[in-house]
Amino acid sequence: MADKAQAGEDRGTAEPSSGISVEQPLWRALTGYRVVTLGYALAVFALGYRDYGRPLLGVGYLALLTAWTLLTLPSVSSAERCTGRFLTADLTMAVSGILLSSLADPAGRVGPTLPSIWVAGPVIAVAIKSGWRWAAFGSALVGAANLLEDGHFSRSALHNVLLVCVASIAIGYVVEVARASERTLARALRIEAANRERERLARDIHDSVLQVLAMVQRRGTAIGGEAAELGRLAGDQEVALRALVTGQRQEGAGGPPPGAAFDGLLSGERHAAPGDPDAEIDLRTLLTLAAGGPGGPVTYAGPGCPVPLPADTARTVAAAVGAALDNVRSHAGGPAGEPAAAWILLEDEPEEITVTVRDDGPGIPEGRLAAAEAEGRMGAALSIRGRMRELGGSARWISVPGQGTEVELRLPRKRGWKEAGR
Repeated sequence: MADKAQAGEDRGTAEPSSGISVEQPLWRALTGYRVVTLGYALAVFALGYRDYGRPLLGVGYLALLTAWTLLTLPSVSSAERCTGRFLTADLTMAVSGILLSSLADPAGRVGPTLPSIWVAGPVIAVAIKSGWRWAAFGSALVGAANLLEDGHFSRSALHNVLLVCVASIAIGYVVEVARASERTLARALRIEAANRERERLARDIHDSVLQVLAMVQRRGTAIGGEAAELGRLAGDQEVALRALVTGQRQEGAGGPPPGAAFDGLLSGERHAAPGDPDAEIDLRTLLTLAAGGPGGPVTYAGPGCPVPLPADTARTVAAAVGAALDNVRSHAGGPAGEPAAAWILLEDEPEEITVTVRDDGPGIPEGRLAAAEAEGRMGAALSIRGRMRELGGSARWISVPGQGTEVELRLPRKRGWKEAGR
């Protein structure tokens, strides 16, 4: 039984989840149960001492049981410490006490056995450790000893045996279900973490490598000659990389925001002020840089008061705005190649912060965003929407053919964010 119980231990602890185990409170409860029931067994024996035919036999067993219970408390503190050998010895101690009861009380004047309800502790330990099947075996062993000691198979003895059996099997089943749920949760958390990391890498790839490859392709085609061949190769690599990103279910990212200063704030200083979780950035500053500065190619309008946000949050919002502006530059130009005009509007409201990016380009044909996502062009899908979703916000596109496009980014305010000017 020791080897099989040890195998059950390995199955039960092969894939623990992060955080506190759901079964740990059961071990703590079992520890308390063993101590309390030991005290109960000693009290019952003391009250019926005069009725025992061989009280010294009971004294000897209970002294041994007391020492065993106190010395083995660490063994019932966790699944790792509760070994198969201990469970075998613990059940042996329980069964021995039950069988010795008829010798200590040959006349049957005292009702309970020497260990009394303490015997349920070893069975519960087996249930928590190895599941309901081994719990059924342990409870059957203890139950058979009780019926043998009773001799008459009385209704009370059968009732006690059935109660221990049902309780231990139920506990074992619940523990097995909890362990399975814990393993499922652990796998789900690992998958979520991996998906988040892949999404971040895909965004970085889209914001850098894919944009460079696309630029090389366009410039090479325009120059011609050997540059055209270089552009074709760059285009092939861009298609292959997009397919890789899409095939791994990565939700890529949008283009890089304009301006060297803006690039520095978003990448080189992405983790500015490490160790200072309260570091904040005025969102107006980042959006002004995204617009190219005062008098730049993009018109910026916002509140007169600062709009402070946690540094990472502000940079993520600004990166989404930069991706929207990159889409304007790439797709919203006029038929003669002239760039579309663009505007950034920042609204700081008590419940949420709204950033709107508008342009006067030709608009987005119906279904174009879904088609672009299917082709692996994930700029709108996650460079904009994905970033806002990570922050608990949203992104919405409003486009009228011939009248331009509006991208509305909404970010709910969270507790602890400062509201300047209020």
